[in-house]
Amino acid sequence: MTTQFNVAEAGYGSYRPLAILRWIMVIIFVSFGMQKFTPQSAQGIAQFIANSPFISWLQVFGLRGEAYFLGVTEFAIAALLIAGAFNPLISALGAFMGVVTFAVTFSFFFTTPGVVTWSLSTDPMAWTLTGEFLFKDIVLLAVCVVLLLASLPEAVGRAWGKSF
Repeated sequence: MTTQFNVAEAGYGSYRPLAILRWIMVIIFVSFGMQKFTPQSAQGIAQFIANSPFISWLQVFGLRGEAYFLGVTEFAIAALLIAGAFNPLISALGAFMGVVTFAVTFSFFFTTPGVVTWSLSTDPMAWTLTGEFLFKDIVLLAVCVVLLLASLPEAVGRAWGKSF
């Protein structure tokens, strides 16, 4: 007797690439979450939080508290993505939270002073190392969007009692 798991991506073309993306995002969220519990990371993200119109409210928790909050959130997203391999509704929730996370972090590219120098010269967008670090979030955002879109048909079908 063999046990088969009904993963959220099953039935939507080849699920293997989606499964690879899911587990890569789990690794990324766990590693990012772990980093938030180090003093260096807490100090490093303070400038982004302070200048963000979306999460500057986290400053009420103090330097370490804001990092802990984000770390726990990233662990929760990783857990949802893991559970989402077996349930499309949880998959959609985890992927949506990933989309929000990377949309906010990519916004730091525009809200943190000194990350990008805009000009009309031959180099219209000069990035600092911080800007280069933040720009990768476009790819991570896109991966979460793909996982969300792959999970939605089955998640909506289960919510409405139908199969799509």
